[in-house]
Parts: sequence; C-alpha cells; structure tokens
Amino acid sequence: MRNWNVSPQQATEIQKELAKKVVRTGVPNIKTIAGADIAIDEEKKLGFGGVIVYSYPELRELERAQAVVPLEFPYIPGLLAFREGPVLLKVFESLKSDPDLIMFDGQGIAHPRRLGIASHLGLILDKPTIGCAKKVLVGKYQEPDLNVGSQTYLMDKNEEIGACLRTRFKVKPIFVSIGHKIDLTTAVEIVLKCGDGKRIPKPTREADQYVAKIKM
Repeated sequence: MRNWNVSPQQATEIQKELAKKVVRTGVPNIKTIAGADIAIDEEKKLGFGGVIVYSYPELRELERAQAVVPLEFPYIPGLLAFREGPVLLKVFESLKSDPDLIMFDGQGIAHPRRLGIASHLGLILDKPTIGCAKKVLVGKYQEPDLNVGSQTYLMDKNEEIGACLRTRFKVKPIFVSIGHKIDLTTAVEIVLKCGDGKRIPKPTREADQYVAKIKM
C-alpha cells in the first residue's frame, strides 16, 4: 500500500484495488482533528507538507508539523496521491499526537476510481478521513440554496460520491466526500462545525496557509 515507485498504469490499478477496501460508514468519536495540505515547488520538484492538529469541537490548536520532501511521481490528474502522499506521510510520522480524524484539502471517493488522497491516506493511516475540496474532479451536481448548510449530492454514474455544500451565505460551495471510516452525513456535519464563518473549514484553511509559509 506504501509502494509509490510505480508507473502511472500501475498506480491506476493500485487505486482500483484499494478503492474496494474503503469503509464508507462510521461515526467516529472525535476529540482531536487534523487538517492536512501540501504546497508544490515545481521548479525545485519539492513538496511542502503541513499538518495542524486541533481539539474538537473547540478547534484549539494543539500541534503543527511540517516536512519538505523531493517529488518523485509526475503530475497526473487523478494520481495526485502518488505525488503528494509520501510528503504528507512524512509529516504524520513526525507528529507527537494521534488525531482521531483527518481532513484533507482534496478528494475522498469523489474521484474517477473512488480513491482520492483522503481515501488513499485514510487506508494507509487506518484513520477516519474526509475529503474537502474547492473544485470538482468528477461528477455532476445542482447548485444548493444560498443558505449555510444547504447541500446537494455530487453524482457520478448514478452513484452518490459526495456533497456540494454551502458553508457561507451566497459564497461558492465546497465539495465534501467520504475519505475512509466515516459516512457522508457525519462528514458534512463535521465540516460545518469547523467552518467558523469562512468558506473553507478551519483545519484545511489553516493548513493551506501553513504550507504556503513553509514554501516561501
């Protein structure tokens, strides 16, 4: 599951097999939650990973960690976990705490082969995970109402793969999907509780800001 030195064709087959192992149910008991993100320096071929751990539901920061890792896998849409996964795993290895749930700035099962980075790393880390993305990778949806908490389903091939969720009044929605060991209803509830009045939930928003500073 941790074999990253593969061809794009092999990576695709690995995703198809791992997708069968994703657990799409669960209501985890959460006392701590982590936000994970990565920034890329294409010129230097480096990945800057960052993870911030918070108490939940207070969202008080408990710990943050970072890692800078050379990128080995090429940029290929749909295979980003093979490029970014090793960077984030390096960060998780350095954490002192053990978060109960991880929120990724990326996709969970809302992926052509149902294995985005939130699902892939959820399997490796054996943790409940949520994919929280700013854009759609695959699927169709109807725009939800303008009120906070309004949502519609993200559908692909007659399968419900995520939720289009309004997290701020009259602001563009975000896309929430199951990563691993959680159901979609619970994932949406957690994302909303982490909103603190912003479009992007606090764990991934601050992780994004963190890796941007690391990259500078």
